[in-house]
Order: sequence, then C-alpha cells, then structure tokens
Amino acid sequence: MNKIQQATFICIIVFFIACESNTETIVTTPTEKFLFEDGFETQNNSLTELFPADNSRWTLIQQTDPSNATNEISIIDTEVSEGQNAIRFLAYESNTLLSKIDIEKGGLNIRAGDKLLISADFYINGNQSIENLLLIDLECCSCWDPTVGNNLGSENQCPGVRLMMSGGNDFLSIERGKILGTTLQQTSVPFPRNQWVSVQWEMTMSATESGVNKLFINGTEVLNEFGMNMPNASIFREIFQNQGIEFTLQEPTFYERVQIGVTANPTAETVELFVDNFSISVE
Repeated sequence: MNKIQQATFICIIVFFIACESNTETIVTTPTEKFLFEDGFETQNNSLTELFPADNSRWTLIQQTDPSNATNEISIIDTEVSEGQNAIRFLAYESNTLLSKIDIEKGGLNIRAGDKLLISADFYINGNQSIENLLLIDLECCSCWDPTVGNNLGSENQCPGVRLMMSGGNDFLSIERGKILGTTLQQTSVPFPRNQWVSVQWEMTMSATESGVNKLFINGTEVLNEFGMNMPNASIFREIFQNQGIEFTLQEPTFYERVQIGVTANPTAETVELFVDNFSISVE
C-alpha cells in the first residue's frame, strides 16, 4: 500500500467513525470469574521474579527503544504505594521508533458480556506535557485476519482499547482507535503528578454501543459512557472493503493480553513512571 492509499484509508476510517452505526447482534458468552493481582513484591528487588516459567505472574517485557537511548525497567523500594516494592519504567521520547517499555500479562480470555475491572496505582514524576502517553493496553491479537497479515502495519494487528492522556495534556481517557472508534475523553479532572494516584477502569464488554465504560481517579468517577469496547466484525469488514480488502475478524473475539507501564510514549519528553497494586478481574 503506497502513501496515497494509506492516507485515503485513514480518511475513510475517520469518516466511517463519524457516521458509525451498527445493528449487528453480538452473541455473548461471559467468562468465568477471574482475578489476577500483583503488588510487584520480590526478594532483593529482583525483576526476574515477575516472570516465572509457569506464567503465574507476568508473561514478558515489551520494550522498543528510540534510536538514541535505551528505556529502563526495574523493581524499586524507594517509591511505593503499598508493601515493599513497586515497578519503575523510564521511557525516552520517540523518534523514528515509537518508544515503549511495559510488562504484559497474557493468557486472558475476556469476552463480550464480561464485567471487567482493571485497577492500579500510578506515580508520574515531573510536570512535563504527557499528551498521548499510553498507560494500559487491552488487546486481541488472535482476532486479526491472518490472510491480511501486516499489510496495514504491525501496530494494527492487535485491536483493543487503551488508557491514554489526552484533552490538551494530562486528562486520562479511553482510546478506541484500534477498534475503529473515537476516544472517550474527559477534561474535568487532570491527572495528579508527583504523587500516587489510584486508577480504576470498569467496563461491560461489548462490540456494540451497549458497552459500558467507566473511569475513576482517586475514587472520583471522571468518565461514564456507553460505547463499543471490543472489535466489531461488521465495522472492520466494511472499512476494509472500502479499500478492496477482504477482512474477516476471527471469532469468537476475546482479549487475551493486558499491558501496563509506558505502553507508548509519543510525547516529546522522557517519562518516569512508577506502578504498584495492580489487579484485573472478571465478574
């Protein structure tokens, strides 16, 4: 796909989202109850303890370094929300490469109809602009059409929803671009800096507008909107058909991984982030 075709494809996506309507019936099969918690407690600040061979804690580290620096990850005991340890991420600004440093929990099975709660404590050091900084990604890689492959870029191969700073600088919002939706944005409560902040993200999962999306900062509800929060087969099919591409979303669709940390740092600044007291649960 050349640059002109790519630009046309992006314009079509924006237009389609603005005019989006969907009446497709989605069959839901709720997942059994599930709970995973981690306070990043280790012996001797050992990062390797987070990644046991049985994957009972975290699965892997995602790290993409900009060409002029190396991002950092470590277990620390100097700045914690609770217990003895927290995890520290240092992500340098992006250049030709999108800077990332985060940890991933794989093996999940989050489906339409599930009531999902993700919570964590964050500490963002400094007062620099963090517009577009991404903190949590929930993704479905198995649902991508294998016949299409990476023809539209590797960043598109794992559709999902993400927590992103937007609205001018540091307003935490729910970003839905990878499922071809608009950002659910709030500009009423800025994200506090240089202190521990409790974040709760609650969703009732749906590929239609019946999805529920709530966001809490330090116990205060800052966002509560209906809207799809899972990939929708008919939307993907129509968007790709406009480019003459046959695309079939692989079903049943489910989110199989969550990533937390600096899942992307497209800002013009270096970001130092601490995370503690993480949990993800399905009711």
